[in-house]
This record gives sequence, structure tokens and C-alpha cells, in this order.
Amino acid sequence: MKVLKFGGSSVASPENIIKIKNILLAYNDPIIVVVSAFGGVTDQLLQAGEMAAKEQTGYKDILSEIETRHLDTVKELIPITAQSKVLSKVKSELNILETLLEGAYFIGEITPKLSDKIVSFGELLSSYIISEYLASEGLDAVYKDSRELIKTFKLAGKNVVDFTLTDTNCKEYFKNNGAFITVCPGFIATSKNNDITTLGRGGSDYTAAIYAAALEANVLEIWTDVSGMYTANPKMVKQAKAITHISYEEAMELSHFGAKVLYPPTIQPVLSKGISIHIKNTFKPEEEGTLITKSRNEGGKTVRGISHIGNMALLSLEGPGMVGIPGISKRFFEVLSQADISVVLITQASSEHSICVGVSADDVEKSVEVVNEAFAYEIERGKIKEVIPEKGLAIVALVGDNMKSHQGLSGKMFSTLGKNNVNIRVIAQGASERNISCVINEKDVKKALNALHEEFFEENVKQLNLFVMGVGNVGAKFLNQIKSQEKYLKKNLKLNVRVVGISNSRTMHFDEKGIPLDTWQDTLSTGQKADKQLFIDRVNDLNLRNSIFVDNTASAEIAGTYPDFLSNSISVVTCNKIACSSEYNNYARLKSLAREYNAPFLFETNVGAGLPILDTLKNLIASGDKVLKIQAVLSGSLNFVFNNFNDSNTFHDIVKRAQEEGYTEPDPKIDLSGIDVMRKILILARESGHVLEIGDIKNNSFLPKESLDTRNNDDFFTSLVKYESDFQKIYADAKAKNCKLKYVAQFENGKASVGLQEIPEGHDFYNLEGSDNIVLFFTERYKNLPLIIKGAGAGSDVTASGIFADIIRIGNF
Repeated sequence: MKVLKFGGSSVASPENIIKIKNILLAYNDPIIVVVSAFGGVTDQLLQAGEMAAKEQTGYKDILSEIETRHLDTVKELIPITAQSKVLSKVKSELNILETLLEGAYFIGEITPKLSDKIVSFGELLSSYIISEYLASEGLDAVYKDSRELIKTFKLAGKNVVDFTLTDTNCKEYFKNNGAFITVCPGFIATSKNNDITTLGRGGSDYTAAIYAAALEANVLEIWTDVSGMYTANPKMVKQAKAITHISYEEAMELSHFGAKVLYPPTIQPVLSKGISIHIKNTFKPEEEGTLITKSRNEGGKTVRGISHIGNMALLSLEGPGMVGIPGISKRFFEVLSQADISVVLITQASSEHSICVGVSADDVEKSVEVVNEAFAYEIERGKIKEVIPEKGLAIVALVGDNMKSHQGLSGKMFSTLGKNNVNIRVIAQGASERNISCVINEKDVKKALNALHEEFFEENVKQLNLFVMGVGNVGAKFLNQIKSQEKYLKKNLKLNVRVVGISNSRTMHFDEKGIPLDTWQDTLSTGQKADKQLFIDRVNDLNLRNSIFVDNTASAEIAGTYPDFLSNSISVVTCNKIACSSEYNNYARLKSLAREYNAPFLFETNVGAGLPILDTLKNLIASGDKVLKIQAVLSGSLNFVFNNFNDSNTFHDIVKRAQEEGYTEPDPKIDLSGIDVMRKILILARESGHVLEIGDIKNNSFLPKESLDTRNNDDFFTSLVKYESDFQKIYADAKAKNCKLKYVAQFENGKASVGLQEIPEGHDFYNLEGSDNIVLFFTERYKNLPLIIKGAGAGSDVTASGIFADIIRIGNF
């Protein structure tokens, strides 16, 4: 014999009930079919009862909806020739329900006994209709009322199954029952006095387990709307996978910690009998599902699943009066028990100074009241502090039989959460080491589950969630590079890079599933109006793991937002030099925030675009080397200009060409004035360990004062035409000495300078072509022959590749 249970979603509609019939046709052994109420009906019955007790006539509308739904189901499933009997029975039951609700309305209250009677009608109606439908389809099916078989008694105010009497009833009935299919309502039972009782929400699973244990069935099958127990909640973790085989103990832990596919008490009746539980999907019966047995996960994965319980609160009983005083714990738990409050999690300090418990947030006010009342004497005398609850919390748990034989799992768990700025309030681990639990803020649950699932289940594929500000030349190239490298990153670097948010100065758009990079321009053009603060708020609200803010702008305003991201453990990658060349205190603060919140702050492209200049410098410093001097040509723009300027063209035309080809900033004066190079040498000096401000750098500008004082590009270019003779003289003087003009930055002995220099033949800078950059690092290890880094130092492609490289660095952290 097999016992099959079909949940509310499986019997939610006539179409679904037809699917159940098709599933049953495949069985060759006698089966018991336990069904829940039609999906949502139990909630409606509870709501109707509450409204009636409050003397609200709206309960009648709910009753009318329930009646219509059941009668319509009968008419759709049962042939017209057989409808009369079924409709009559259903209407009769609904009339009784109406009478019960009217009673609650007239007396203005609802007792637990009356509530049980009202809520029982969901299963009574669904099971009867389904049994009649199966019979009408020619199946050998009969209906049996579970109230006649399952008996309960009161224990500590709760209904508890009398297994001795129940087992006897079941064996006697099914010994004489020759039907192939027996349909029974789940969830309901009766006391020894024949009063209707219920087995709790999820009690239909429990009902099926009771039948399976009593009759020693071959298997207990739980048919639901998912394909088994998952490694995590698939609604919150898209990469979650069904677990094919799991032990009773692991299943109990997962179901206790929020895996709603299985009601926790279900396992208890079948555990001692060694009866397997098979969780299957009504809507995908061909899928394997999850098999729950005694067999252990020997040699398999250490962590089998990640689960959570939301809507939690913490109560802490603490104070010096607890230390060394016997009976405090007993009183604490006893008062909660007497108030019918379930404790989900317990931790106690070894100093005996505090006890912390997790309870449902629905019970927290009641809990605080009874505990403070029970310890009023100690609170009044300052021996124990008044209990103040912490709300808005959730419990996240790792579960697995093999966890106890593997070291470092808790460290791995907490490290993963810490990297994603998930604050851990409480930690608990059972002696069995089958479960590691922690309490976190409920707003962080989704991020925590995804981060942990990625760490323990996704074969080291790390998902990076990017929020990109600025999609002009550099930003557009960057997005295209990500698109072209998606497959490579997944296959070779185990990185799944998604762009979740993008913005330009006009519009912005977010998509938590990832913005398609082949159509991002069209998507952005129809986005909402750009707003810096809304962008920040949206990034923080999404609260995604491994989040990275990418700044492709040259905006001081955007650079000012970095603390908002870093302080929320959101990494920052930027080609914007403003932040790192701002006041030293701001630069130092950003570096400090990055360390404090474990959020990388990378700006490789601030110096040398895609060249690994800063990374090399960091490695030199980290390995104990000391920088003595830096000489560099750091402006690809200026190098392009002076490599192409000569006596056969004009300085104005070359600068204009550089601007049009993207070698300069939109405002070319930033490059030609030397401020851009000043920022770069300032950043190099700071990364070398020196405290320096932009005002400390000597700028030997070659531009006339009139050009420097212009306020817009038109006036600036006009001034270049005016002073063409001056520029030609600079060129002629250098040519006469067989020198080339290079704009050089230098740092030595704590002092920095920038300016145009005449470079003689044979110098490392002499043959620097195009827009290339070059940096010479003279260090204690490289005193005579410097460490040289040379290559393309300007252009949107190489800058984008530098940003991309920083993203990969973060992915490999």
C-alpha cells in the first residue's frame, strides 16, 4: 500500500484535480489519497470565522465565494447525470457551515472548538468532491472521513494524536476495505468525545504520515507544486536545485527552518517504521523529486540545504543577578511555555550573564509582557535588565548530516555573510552539528541565501551584480566588453557578471534579473528619469550580494556618493579621478571604509587607463619595497598632442583632433592645463604612502594665462589660435636641441611637479609614440635601472578594459 497526499495548490482548480486523476492511473497497488482543502479555502474559513466573531457581515461574502467555488468545481468535474447527489451533499455541508458562522456572529466570539469545526469544512468538501469525481471517471474510489479514524487527546492544551487508538482504527477499517483508492480529508480528526479537532497548519501532511505509519505503507508520497526539497527557497534563490536524496534528520532540520514543502511533524510517525517519503510535483510528475530515507549522505555534499525562518524577534534576558543563580533558565522557559510561546532558537553565554531566545514576531509583545512580569522583582532591584525585544529579524540555517565531519564550515558561512555586509546577531549550533544557524536582519535574507548558495552549491561560480553610472564612450565600450566576454568569464573564471542598473545623465533603469546587454541602449532610452539619490537608494534596496558600483563619469557629484556605497559593502570601481585626488582626508576615508566594510575600492584606470600601474605599485609596497622616485608621462592626451604637433600644422588643430578622437576629456583644458596629470601623480604619491594635497604639486604650465582663464571650450580654442606663435616657438626650441616635447610628472623626496620638458635622444621618454604612457619607478630594489611600465594610456577601449580588469579583480577576491 502507498499513501499519497495532495496539497492545496494541487487541488486548487478542476484542471489540477484532473492532473491528480492522471497521476493515480499509473499505480498498481492500493492507495490512500489524502487531500487538503482547495488552495486558499482554509485562509478564507479562518477569515470568515474572525469576521463573524467581530460581528462583521462581510463573512457572508466570503461564505458565498466558498460556496460558488465548490459548486462550480462539482459542475465542471462531475457528469450531469451524477451531479445531483454530489451537489446536494455539498450544499448540505455548506448549510451547516453557514449555521456555525451565524452562531459566531450572534454570540460575538469564536472558541477554539468552534474554530476547528469551521475550518474543517475545507478538507471535508474537497475530499468528498474528489472521491466522487474519481468514481465518476470509472476508478475504484471511495471516501472515508478521517474524523472516524484519527483520534486525539489534550496535552498541555494542545491536540495530540492518540496513536494507539488511531492505529487500531486504521488497521480495522482498511483490513475490510477492498477499494483500490480511498480518499480521506487531511488536517482533521476527532477527540475521544467526537469533538472535531485539527492537526495544525500543514496537518494534511501529518494525516498522510499517520496513515502510512499505521498501515506500514511502502512509501509516503507528498505531492505539491515544487519538485522536491530544494537547496534553498527557489523563489528567493533562482539557482536553487532539487535535492534528489536526503536523510530524515536533514529533512526535519530543513522543514523546521522554513522549507514549507514539508510540515515538520510529518517525518515523526514514519521515521521509526523506516517508511520512505517521496516529495513529487503534481504539475511535473515526470521529475525525480526528493526521496527521504534513513540512508545517510555518506561521501556526498557536506551542506545539503540552506533554509530560513522570517518574521522573527530576539528576547535577551541578561543581568549580573543571573550569574551562578540556579533556576533562572527554568523560570525563563517555563513562563514562555505557560504563555504558549514557542522558542525557535536558544543561545546562552558561558558566563551565565545572558540567555537569548528567538520567537515569532507575532508573539513578541506577549513574550515581553510575561517575562518582564515574571522577573519584576529582579528588574526592580537592578539584578536583571528589563527585556527589550529586537524585531525585523530572520534565522538562516545551513543543514547537512556530514557537516560534523568537516572543519571550517561555520567560518566559511560567516565569512561569506560578512563579505556581503550581513550583520550576524546571534549564532547557534546544535550538538549534532547537523545545523548551523544565525540570526540576521530580515532585509538581508535574500542576499544571505544567495551568497551562501553560491558559496556552497554553485561550483564556485560567483555572481557579480553591477550598477553602472555613465554609459558614454567609456561606459558603452565597457558594456560591450562584458557582453562579448560573458561565456569566457563563466567557463574560465567562474564569474557570472550581470548589469543590474545603468544610468546616464537623463535616464536610468534597473532589472534585478540582469539587463540584456545587446539591447541596453533601447532599454535605457525608455527608463525613468535619472536621479542620483534614487539610484543610490535603489542599489541599497536591492541589497544584492557581490554588488559593484561602476563610475564611468568625470563628475565630482558622483564621486561624492562613494561613501554611500562602500558603507553598505558595495564595491566601487571608477575611472573618475576626482575622489582619489580630492582632499587627503576624503581619500583616506574612502580607503578606510573599503577596509572596514570589506568592499574593494579600485581605481586602476585613474592612472594609465588600462595599464597595470597602480596594481604594480601596490604590489611593490605590499612586498616591502620603498619608492624613491617616480618619473612619468601620464597624459595620453598630451603625448598625442605633442607627438603630432609640428611646424606644418597648428596647435589648435591638433588639440581639436585629440578631442574629437576621444583622447582628451570633454573639456580639453583639463588635460592641457596639467590638472589631469597633477591628479595622477598625486594618486601615485598617495598610493606610495605619502600624505600630499593637490596644492602641494608645482605646475609649470605651458599655456598662456588667458587660455587658462577661459570659461568654455569655444573661448579656449579661440585662445589657442591667438597664441599659435608661442606654441610654435616652444616646438622650434625643442627641435633645435634635437629634443622632443613631453609633459612629465615627477615625484621625489616628498615633492611633486608637472610640466612640459624637452626630452633628449636616448631618454626612456624620447621614443614614446602616439598616446602611450610610461612610468619609471625608482625604488630600493630598482635604484639604478627603474621598473618601467609602458603602453596605451588613453582611449575609451583601453580605459574600459582597465575597469573590466578591476571588476575581475573583485570577482577573484
